[in-house]
Amino acid sequence: MSKFKRTLITTALPYANGPIHIGHLAGVYVPADIYARYLRLKNEDVIMIGGSDEHGVPITLKAKNEGVTPQDIVDRYHGIIKDSFEKFGISFDVYSRTSAPIHHETASEFFKKLYDEGKFIEQTSEQYFDEENKQFLADRYIIGTCPKCGFEKAYGDQCESCGTSLSPTELINPTSTISGNQPVLKETKHWYLPLDQYEPWLREWILEGHQEWKPNVYGQVKSWIDGGLQPRAVTRDLDWGVPVPVEGTDGKVLYVWFDAPIGYISATKELTEDWETYWKDPETRMLHFIGKDNIVFHCIIFPSMLKAEGTFNLPENVPANEFLNLESDKISTSRNWAVWLHEYLEEFPGKEDVLKYVLTANAPETKDNDFTWKDFQARNNNELVAILGNFVNRALVLTNKYYDGAVPALGELSDYDKEALAEIGKIKAEVEKSIDNFRIRESLKNAMDLARLGNKYLADEEPWKVVKTDPERVNTIMNICLQITANLTICLEPFLPFSMDKLRGFLNLGKMDWEHFGSTELLPVGHQVNKPELLFEKIEDATIDAQIQKLLDTKKANDAANAVAKPAKENCSFDDFMKMDIRTGTILEAELVPKTKKLLKLKIDTGIDQRTVVSGIAEYYQPENIIGKQVSILVNLEPRKIRGIESQGMILMAEDADGSLKFVSPVDKVKNGSEVR
Repeated sequence: MSKFKRTLITTALPYANGPIHIGHLAGVYVPADIYARYLRLKNEDVIMIGGSDEHGVPITLKAKNEGVTPQDIVDRYHGIIKDSFEKFGISFDVYSRTSAPIHHETASEFFKKLYDEGKFIEQTSEQYFDEENKQFLADRYIIGTCPKCGFEKAYGDQCESCGTSLSPTELINPTSTISGNQPVLKETKHWYLPLDQYEPWLREWILEGHQEWKPNVYGQVKSWIDGGLQPRAVTRDLDWGVPVPVEGTDGKVLYVWFDAPIGYISATKELTEDWETYWKDPETRMLHFIGKDNIVFHCIIFPSMLKAEGTFNLPENVPANEFLNLESDKISTSRNWAVWLHEYLEEFPGKEDVLKYVLTANAPETKDNDFTWKDFQARNNNELVAILGNFVNRALVLTNKYYDGAVPALGELSDYDKEALAEIGKIKAEVEKSIDNFRIRESLKNAMDLARLGNKYLADEEPWKVVKTDPERVNTIMNICLQITANLTICLEPFLPFSMDKLRGFLNLGKMDWEHFGSTELLPVGHQVNKPELLFEKIEDATIDAQIQKLLDTKKANDAANAVAKPAKENCSFDDFMKMDIRTGTILEAELVPKTKKLLKLKIDTGIDQRTVVSGIAEYYQPENIIGKQVSILVNLEPRKIRGIESQGMILMAEDADGSLKFVSPVDKVKNGSEVR
């Protein structure tokens, strides 16, 4: 029996400078939602807290680049994120935001209590200051040359080229991104949380007291503690965030890492006046669902903050996941290498549960995992359609065919019948064991075993054959199939809520609690079921190919944006250059060379004559679209035959970074035959 009466689930606050992608879902929100739905089905007291993290330098940078305010940025993305979560079915009890007044108030009170009780240490240090704009510069507002690799646009915290972590003072020739001037070092005062003082307590609380935590979480925490903890600044010089609630601190805000987790508290306050029961009653269990990049914050820093404050519960478990990659490449918002949730919802309407299923089946629970569109298609077609959907459809179609939709009476049970019915209870026990230990991926597999059981039982018993010889036996077979189907609506509810709601509609059945899972009398004799529709539909190759092409286009665009110009060729003499006779000309005729995909046959007025040129530009230009186009042509190139056509010159083309070709043309129209010099 658990010592806890209720559960508080917190989910990492997504950063409000971009939409939600599948990496966020797989790492945090899908497992948290499954766990919360499971507890609700068990009628446990549980609330799930979420919200947008809306402070910090990246948001101010994005606002500056777009010429808007930081509030404009967070309003935009908070709206997109919240709307996506709602449509996808992430069942938050509250979804708040850190720019809300209640959060500013809560974070200020938290800081002030620690400040008044002397829990911080005060330190003065030198930081870069922009004299023109009269402000201290956050690390990302400073660029310079990386001392490691020589990259000239390294940030003050990291070089994007070689990946080295930096401090601003390590940069060569540092420059303010705000004014473009070289900043100066100036003294500034900040407050620090002395994490080193909490190190002995953390060793006892986590390393000795929570060895049951997932190995990836426990291992990362141990590594940090063994490496020695250092004081960490809780304030910074910035004008966007929660102002430091101390006199004489104008221009200073709470560091985003300090104020963001307090967002869990302020969101709970927004949800209920009884918020202290969920944060301070020792009979409440707190769980943090996060990704691995947040392990240190939720297992070391936030617990140290709570310990310093003294009245709050500490997390009971932090079931953090690793990262999800996309097509064997790391998901990157800056490179647009992601499957964005709001786009998925538009492009795959009604398939929320398909994505939820695939992300759960591939959950990166103890190591990084990979999402591919081909696997997405295969799991939908081979598992949701061929196993779950197939069984449900056959069970209901046969019931309507043989009994006009009325549940038949159960007759005498064979040994195989008894085994099948007993298996339902065993599956329930396995699902509970897995999910209670945060093995969400395993729990989904266990739950799908119920559909596999139904499929096998139906295939083995073959009621479509038995009905011809022993119609009474078919009554028992179909009753058992329908009881399995009804159990599926409970078993798979946490994982596939939209689909199970649809299935309950087929069964003409209300929503049932977890305690009913395992019963073999969920559908009474004579209960009327409805005619089914397809629970899931097959996803065709063309749909998947379109998504893969979308990613390939993104990759091509990234390669083009990051491409470096080819180095110059060896020098040639002026005399060699002057031998080339380049003129302007106009395309009079254009047609595709037969049996080719790349070659166009052009007729060009060079001002000297009209001549034929064969050019490999058919992939980039339609013949009818370039007639009348003025181009540059090398007119004294020795003629040569291409596909039996004598080509009398060469069109000058510029090759873009993505490999595409563009005409080299005069900006203003000139007389044909004008020399290009």
